[in-house]
Amino acid sequence: MAKAKARVKAPKKVKQGEIFEVKTLIPHKMESGQRKDKKTGEKIPRMIINKFVCTYNGKEVISSAWEGAISANPYLSFFIKADKSGTLDFTWTDDSGAVVSKSAKLTVS
Repeated sequence: MAKAKARVKAPKKVKQGEIFEVKTLIPHKMESGQRKDKKTGEKIPRMIINKFVCTYNGKEVISSAWEGAISANPYLSFFIKADKSGTLDFTWTDDSGAVVSKSAKLTVS
């Protein structure tokens, strides 16, 4: 997953006190561990993104623990209230411990 290219859509500029939407998507197979390999009959090991965290200026605004029922290429949308200019930091962690991080700058007027 370390090479996965996460996508984040968030406004670059918002007004103070405005509630804005953030959309994220990351390419990942999200293998639940329930399927069998068609050729070998062996169970395909579980390999999912199990944690997502977003911080706004270092303060955690959303954290979620994901399980096997999350579909491939997980999409997540959530809302944040604009306080002051700064950075949104996003982190996805999978079962292997691989981490993908992305940041977005936010200007509040």
